[in-house]
Amino acid sequence: MIIVTDPESGARLPFSRGILTRSITLAGVDVGIAYIIATEVQKELNSRNAKFVTTEEIRELTYRKLIDHGLKEAAKRYLFWRQLRRLKVPITILLGGATGVGKSTIATELAFRLGIRSVIGTDTVREVMRKIIAPELLPDLHTSSFLAWTAAGRVKGRDSPLIRGFEEQVRHVSVGLKAVLERAHKEGFNTVIEGIHLVPGYVELDDRDFMYVVTVGSKRDLEARFYERARYSKRPAEYYIEHIDAIMEIQDFIVEMAREHGVRVINNVELESTVDVIMEDIMERLMRKMGRDVRG
Repeated sequence: MIIVTDPESGARLPFSRGILTRSITLAGVDVGIAYIIATEVQKELNSRNAKFVTTEEIRELTYRKLIDHGLKEAAKRYLFWRQLRRLKVPITILLGGATGVGKSTIATELAFRLGIRSVIGTDTVREVMRKIIAPELLPDLHTSSFLAWTAAGRVKGRDSPLIRGFEEQVRHVSVGLKAVLERAHKEGFNTVIEGIHLVPGYVELDDRDFMYVVTVGSKRDLEARFYERARYSKRPAEYYIEHIDAIMEIQDFIVEMAREHGVRVINNVELESTVDVIMEDIMERLMRKMGRDVRG
């Protein structure tokens, strides 16, 4: 057994090929290649008859293996994310977008890659608020986002009743989201928050928050996603397809708000590509914030 020691914390843990694989995938390396590199690291340590190694030795060996595989940029990203974990820089990732664009799946993958344990959906926040606030007080809170206009009554705002009702629901759910964000900031833990109610302009961000709006390219793409989602959940595709025009109108509104507030919009064509784009953007922004090159 190889024991890995962290010189800073003094922690001693058995070497784990699985944990190292996840650390390498964090740099955007395919999981299959990451596993091969982690195996090579383990084999080299065994060939040295190493019984005790430091986290720095693992880091340097993994970096060299990535270079050997021709993955220079991935090697740079690997060092960066290792450094970020060591410095314990807290981050919150917020994923907004219309119903069915893939926010939950993206959030889960980001959390896995970053080792983030807390993933919160705005639908969960809304459900909690529903238990506390009666329908008579906030009727729009107790219906779907694309049907909120039917319950909101006469609300001043934009020309579209659909968007007026959606905005009203977003305002109400944002109260709960603000509390979630404040808690994350106060405790300093990493969090991924996803949901339709994360609309730019309704969420107050600070420099540890990274917000993105996820979209689909067309109604046909969204319809296909609803059918795919229905295979693994109890949410019937037909219900959402019936309201697909309303959902696309909400997407247009969210994109409009994103551009108005300088939030990046990402068309979610393929999961891995979308996650890679977000990871790369977070890394670049954090590097600018930290004000120095990863390797010095």
